[in-house]
Amino acid sequence: MKISTRGRYGTRMMLDLAAHHDQGPTPLREIANRQDLSVKYLEQLIIPLKAAGYIRSVRGARGGYTLARKPDKISVGQIIKVLEGGLSLVDCVEDPKLCEREKNCPTRDIWLRMSERLMEELSSLTLSDVLDGKKLPA
Repeated sequence: MKISTRGRYGTRMMLDLAAHHDQGPTPLREIANRQDLSVKYLEQLIIPLKAAGYIRSVRGARGGYTLARKPDKISVGQIIKVLEGGLSLVDCVEDPKLCEREKNCPTRDIWLRMSERLMEELSSLTLSDVLDGKKLPA
């Protein structure tokens, strides 16, 4: 399992918005420049994050994007879920019908518990936590 560029770049974009949250709307071009990312790629990531209620757009000469919630109210897990559709170590955790051994698999519970634990850890970290340098528990 890997987090795709959607998840990684989307998280970077959200952290950038969080870091500049009190400065008003930020043009996507500025985020792209600061993060060394493509504006076109960020435009694709804005759509699901806006639909999920995490980003708000502001029109006009001083327009751009802002977080729709405070940085301490948005978790990394929420961002990953929107952009990646969740995280599973193996496909059968998301869709048990993919494996004919689902009911008798001796390892399925391991993958299920580890996938849940991963999402719990990511969901426990808010954008504010990451900006403040909070570490995951050992």
